Amino acid sequence: MLRFFKALRLFSAFAIGMAAMPAHAAGDLLVAPTRVVLDGSRGTEVVLNNIGSEPATYRISLEIKRMTTLGGLDEIAEDDANAAEKAALAMISFSPRRVTLPPNQPQVIRVGVRVPEGTPPGEYRAHMLFRAVPDAAPATDPAKPATSGGVSIALTPIYGITIPVIVRVGDLGAEASIGEARVVDTVDGPAFAFDLARSGNRSVYGDIEVTRPGVAEPLLLARGIAVYPEVGQRQVQLRVPAELAAKLKGPVRIRYSEDREVGGGTIDAVERVVK
Repeated sequence: MLRFFKALRLFSAFAIGMAAMPAHAAGDLLVAPTRVVLDGSRGTEVVLNNIGSEPATYRISLEIKRMTTLGGLDEIAEDDANAAEKAALAMISFSPRRVTLPPNQPQVIRVGVRVPEGTPPGEYRAHMLFRAVPDAAPATDPAKPATSGGVSIALTPIYGITIPVIVRVGDLGAEASIGEARVVDTVDGPAFAFDLARSGNRSVYGDIEVTRPGVAEPLLLARGIAVYPEVGQRQVQLRVPAELAAKLKGPVRIRYSEDREVGGGTIDAVERVVK
């Protein structure tokens, strides 16, 4: 009963304060928080919520992803994982591993960590995957007449969400610096782009705010920009509408700040002339 009321309170946080609790959504699944950082001594909880109109089943697992210099995340087979990545998989535990959620029903996933004695200082990361399990369905629709001599193929999309689970061991630190900025054309339209360099022995994570000098209202605000330890520098591309792309050209101030939940302090701030 106690766990039920705890889950109910967490669900209320979804309904009332989503702005204060960042969440990922894919298909009909909502996951919060979007990032987990553990200090190696205690665990935490992740809340799932089925925002669809039908019951849904999800399978939960851990996988390894590495950041690329373009900011993407490549999935790495466990056989190809390095020592730190394998250590992360061994440290992190969670329960349950499979859930069936009625509509608008929250589910708490307990996440634990056990750091073996003698583990070298550093940041250890795995990604928790929440993947929908499709309903079993007949190969043919009984309402349609059977056709002879043909093959029928039905494609069912399978939705998934991943969030990073980070274990920090020891006294770690990192700094970041913003490089030159520009407006670029991509296959998906214009984007505001810049390089983001990282130094130190852990990741950096925060929000980007772009303002025009003398104007308080930001032109562009992007949350959850990370640089993981496997890369020293990545390119950030933020897609923008064409009319905003034109406004971003010229002198701007770019501020990279810590996540608001940990204080929102400035990591780096620069003035750039965007071309």
